Amino acid sequence: MHTRYATISIFILLISSTHAVFTRRPHPYLSAANQFMAPQNAARASLRIRPLVWDANLARYAQSYCNQRRYDCDLKHSNGPYGENIFWGSGSGWSPAQAAAAWVSERKWYDYWSNSCAEDQECGHYTQIVWNSTERIGCARVDCFRGRGVFMSCNYDPPGNYIGEKPY
Repeated sequence: MHTRYATISIFILLISSTHAVFTRRPHPYLSAANQFMAPQNAARASLRIRPLVWDANLARYAQSYCNQRRYDCDLKHSNGPYGENIFWGSGSGWSPAQAAAAWVSERKWYDYWSNSCAEDQECGHYTQIVWNSTERIGCARVDCFRGRGVFMSCNYDPPGNYIGEKPY
């Protein structure tokens, strides 16, 4: 049995002399796990793929790797046994929901029929998220030292993105 997670968002209206801009921010009390999972499970739900389930072991793995990247904030993969999406943002205000939304936004570059990304675009983060056989997820976030930004990682088990195979 799968648990459904409620997504709570706050819309902030910023008004300038020429236009209004809506900025979507996660509710401050929504857990980091739910912030990571909600956009990803929404993408899976849109394709009628079962939701990912939070896995504490994967989260520990992700946290351990994020802690290693804390010193340099390099956008490098761990090359571990799991599927992995990584994110880096400058500054300190990046939320797990923003990283997950960035990965999901690659959907626009993925063509199912050719099973490829649009030319000069990335879509592998998105295909890992919607990989049909993936069941579990664990993620983590760190602020990097000396103001180098924010590093986040999500790990997926079983992994996806096998060359020549479609995600769903």
